[in-house]
Amino acid sequence: MFQKFFLSIPISLRFMLLSAFSFALMTACVKLVSTHNIPVFEIVAARGLVSLIISYVDIKRKKIPIWGNNKVLLIARGVVGTLALLCVYYAVTTLPLVEATLLQYLYPVFTAILAFLFLKERIQRSTLICILLCLLGLFAMVKPNLSLNSEVVLPWFSVFIALLGALGSGTAYVIVKRLSKCEDSSVIIFYFPLIALPLSIILLGDNFVMPDTEALILLLFVGIFTQMGQVGLTKAMQSEVAAKVSAFSYVQIIFSTILGVIIFNEVPSFWTLIGGILIILGALVNVFGSKKKQ
Repeated sequence: MFQKFFLSIPISLRFMLLSAFSFALMTACVKLVSTHNIPVFEIVAARGLVSLIISYVDIKRKKIPIWGNNKVLLIARGVVGTLALLCVYYAVTTLPLVEATLLQYLYPVFTAILAFLFLKERIQRSTLICILLCLLGLFAMVKPNLSLNSEVVLPWFSVFIALLGALGSGTAYVIVKRLSKCEDSSVIIFYFPLIALPLSIILLGDNFVMPDTEALILLLFVGIFTQMGQVGLTKAMQSEVAAKVSAFSYVQIIFSTILGVIIFNEVPSFWTLIGGILIILGALVNVFGSKKKQ
């Protein structure tokens, strides 16, 4: 019965669920490893090293050209993605896991707008409703914590950096959508760590911290879960409209909420639950709206 239900899920949604769960595990590992006083730039470098090795092996397995066709756009994807990643990791290490994830998940809004402007993709009504409900959910969760009267105030600088990360992620995903028409997914993924690794090492400078065994294992898992998330995301973007696929990715919020409770004892507030309901409602509107179109 479970297999029948699983096979009934659209392939793009399956890939996005895999991506969302992997990225949720990745952010949890990032937050955990930051407790070992490992700098953000070092975490990004470690992730880049693991992803670079896995991507290179995958390309060799496929026996395809490693450098791709549109090198300029591939490099641009790597640079934008790296800068966005730095912002996201900083937010994860300085904010509660759920709030950091929620702020980062403004990126589907940027993706939909940028895809409309540069890829000429029409934003379907169901996707628009989904985005509006999700934004309302985000506002419900974040606004109480940003209030001056709130007992828990989120650092404004961290919130700003998280929003920059969301914008960068949305830009990177639009570039991925454009590249997916002429590049293999493995090559697109390969260019990300190819840029992220040297750039993060340069920014790290003399601040390297030798990780202990536990931190080293966590860094390894950051790279592995990242690779799984990138594969799922790239495959999903190749099989659906960018705006609609990115709307599905909101399920990572649910995964992050669960991990936040289990690992970090971060119990969601009343407003977080209200916002989560709005986000789930938006996702359902998106799914059933797309079925009617079909």
